[in-house]
Amino acid sequence: MRILVKHKLLNLKNLISKNNVFLHIKETLRFMSQKTLLTSKEVTIILNRLACQLIEKHHDFSETILIGLQPRGKFLAQRIKLILETNCNIKNVKLGFLDITFFRDDFRRGEKSLEANKTEIDFIVEDKKVVFIDDVLYTGRSINAALTAIQSFGRPSEIELLTLIDRRFSRHLPIQPDYRGRQVDSINNEKVKVCWLENEGEDAVYLVMNTNISTT
Repeated sequence: MRILVKHKLLNLKNLISKNNVFLHIKETLRFMSQKTLLTSKEVTIILNRLACQLIEKHHDFSETILIGLQPRGKFLAQRIKLILETNCNIKNVKLGFLDITFFRDDFRRGEKSLEANKTEIDFIVEDKKVVFIDDVLYTGRSINAALTAIQSFGRPSEIELLTLIDRRFSRHLPIQPDYRGRQVDSINNEKVKVCWLENEGEDAVYLVMNTNISTT
């Protein structure tokens, strides 16, 4: 009986050891497939530059509204608003969040069901200057959907686009940003991952190679 128990314990240890090795290999591959595009310091510098560029065009923002595109543009829009109000002493910057899920042209085309987010716009955009804010500009389809979705809240006098990362060689539609943080050349099997301190615990941007490594 004791020999059998020892044998089972030994097999369990070997299994745990193999799993640890596998997890270590997986983590190593994940690290190797991830390239840092922007550090925390670089993100801060870029955000301040973008805020200054907005001020050059929109001055006191009395006729301008910032619209963060859900879900990821929300974090960038909140940061831009904070910089404008805290560092640049511009008060009462209007900020809203727009969900574009049901306006996307691929809404019912994919196998994966899309999850809607909350639209939070408690003001009229009629005859106002609107700045769409999103973290990554990729195919341009999200912006195309946003152009349709915003019409439910009025007809803006002008619409601009601010994005942290512009993947310039991946566009499906003729859409370009008016304000960009960094232009990135990437291939289709690479993903731009934007991390925010309040959400992922750090401010950083990574270029990630898609790898299908299963833990089972």
